[in-house]
Amino acid sequence: MAKKILHKLYCGRMNLDVLVLENGIIGGQIANAVGIENYPGFISVAGGDLIATVQKQAENFGAVIDEFDTIQKVVLRENPKIIETEEKIYETDAVIIASGMNRRKLPLPEEKKYAGRGVHYCELCDGHMYNGKIIAVMGGGNAAVDAANFLTKYAEKLYLIHRSDFRADEVSQNRLRQNPKVEIMLQTEITALHGDGKLSNIDILDKKSGAAKNLAVDGIFVNIGVEANTALFKDELKLSGSNRIIAGEDCRTEIAGVFAAGDVREKEIRQLTTAASDGTTAALLAEKYLSKLKG
Repeated sequence: MAKKILHKLYCGRMNLDVLVLENGIIGGQIANAVGIENYPGFISVAGGDLIATVQKQAENFGAVIDEFDTIQKVVLRENPKIIETEEKIYETDAVIIASGMNRRKLPLPEEKKYAGRGVHYCELCDGHMYNGKIIAVMGGGNAAVDAANFLTKYAEKLYLIHRSDFRADEVSQNRLRQNPKVEIMLQTEITALHGDGKLSNIDILDKKSGAAKNLAVDGIFVNIGVEANTALFKDELKLSGSNRIIAGEDCRTEIAGVFAAGDVREKEIRQLTTAASDGTTAALLAEKYLSKLKG
């Protein structure tokens, strides 16, 4: 994630021993972004390219990245703090939590049956599988509309299905509306999935008219919000009503030496730039905290 990379960079520059634990590929949601146009210094940059550049900077300053090593347990209220992964147990004086968020799953009982067989959550990873096919995108926010605009390069026909009205920005909406491949279905719910081993059609319900309909689709890309990755910390830290970590603008949590940065922190604005700002703040204050311990 961007904030994870940023705190890596700053901690490395301060000659701290920095280890970044990542349960997947470094970069989080930003790595999947096709074109980022709201990050200072770039007219447009692919998320993967931005992450790779900042990661290289951090590694040049000595930061170590451990990918695909899932954290199993944390003990944050002790000194040193304990981080236990599938492979190792680490002791550390300071922790910056930048675990971000994941997309919510499609809330239908058939979701598991068709996951990866017609139900997908990453348009960049799986969109190419549906070249010349009928695609549905579920959701009405910026993530969903951006995914729909991206998937039109593959789709023969694309449905944008959302249970209420659009929440995406007008520019993205207008781009989608102007595409002749696209049919927008607002105030519409997906009620069931069907197919013989692979998704082939869905049931939908028009909430205004009450009319039910069966729709032939080859794949659904789900963008219905996100959930903070905080399950690991629920017994250690105070969480908000949205299950994000409660920490101030200084990124300090209730536990000394533990900081929360980016989308996992409870805050009003969540953007790439604010996540990067959190990473910088957390790293600088972590360094101050460590200096006091040594002093």
